[in-house]
Amino acid sequence: MSDYRLLLSTRLLRALGFGFSAVLLGVHLERRGLTPAEIGLALTLALSAATLGGLALAAASARLGRRRGLALCGCLMASSGLILALPSPAWVLIGAGVTGMLGAGADQGPFAAVEQAMLSESATPAGRNRAFARYSLTGGLATAAGAALATPATGEGFVSALFGLYAALGLASAALPLLMSQAVEGEGTGPVFGSLRPLFALAGLFALDSLGGGLVVQSVVAYWLHVRFGAGSVVLGPAFTAIALLQSASYELSGRLADRIGLVNTMVFTHLPSNLLLVLVAFSPSLPWAVALLVLRYSISQMDVPARQSYIVSIVKPSERAGAVAVTGAVRGVALACGPLLAGVAIQAAALGLPLIAGGVLKAGYDLGLYAGFRRRRAEHETRR
Repeated sequence: MSDYRLLLSTRLLRALGFGFSAVLLGVHLERRGLTPAEIGLALTLALSAATLGGLALAAASARLGRRRGLALCGCLMASSGLILALPSPAWVLIGAGVTGMLGAGADQGPFAAVEQAMLSESATPAGRNRAFARYSLTGGLATAAGAALATPATGEGFVSALFGLYAALGLASAALPLLMSQAVEGEGTGPVFGSLRPLFALAGLFALDSLGGGLVVQSVVAYWLHVRFGAGSVVLGPAFTAIALLQSASYELSGRLADRIGLVNTMVFTHLPSNLLLVLVAFSPSLPWAVALLVLRYSISQMDVPARQSYIVSIVKPSERAGAVAVTGAVRGVALACGPLLAGVAIQAAALGLPLIAGGVLKAGYDLGLYAGFRRRRAEHETRR
């Protein structure tokens, strides 16, 4: 099996677990006795460890190798699954986020820096946009399947069993990277964290986007629907399945669109309308309206993801790709991690629409800043055409 297919298989297994974890995590923690503020703290810790862990993993992988680093992420996923599956006190459940693999955000984890650098090595420059689109497509389809698994999860026993499956998926995703060839380690020489100054302004914009995104990660949105309209897993599972399927289709379109109009234009022209829809969700008069607007919003909101990933690895040297993803991911993660904590407080205070409104406004500001500052800076494989 080729390195590219092994990478997609690893992505698929992990996203399957993240898919049902994102739907069930908030409700599961509530059933275990955590307050809204404690749930926000748990998600904040999880997202912080997920992104800051990428810096450590990128540095470690320069010594240990990218394949071993990615395998380590699978082991961390398995450990977090076991904590959630077994009876545990509140402080242990909150502390499970230290692994960075709790599944609070579908594309958040220490794996991202190393895996995306490996992906850029397994694809040709001309095919890079579509390779990242297929990478996101695979994750989206698996996330949809995971959300579907969460649909009948109304009993505590079944939920615990699913988190046991989450642990097993982690172990499987730890084994696959070890089967990859030496080619994914890269041929570039030089420090992992080299001259990354050109990324500083971009990272600052990512931080703004992520601060808004942290307010509306799927775990928070699912919990908001539960608190605001009383939605349970019977509603949340199908809703997030539909959302994930639409996102998957949009990923494939993103790669093709980026080849035609450029990466930055693809990011902005798809992301900005989705954030205006997000603000409208806060004013939904009923659950059907809220779900319909969310489905419409998510159908275009993630088209920027493969474009952003391809852009980051294509404006730095090959040896710096893992470091570039890790640094921008860490900046994004610090801002993202603040969102669930703020959202938990807002939900607890009954300011039910505030996370959605604030998230949409902040993310729209990022879109405008990105277009103003980077529309003329093309990626390395774009300038070759």
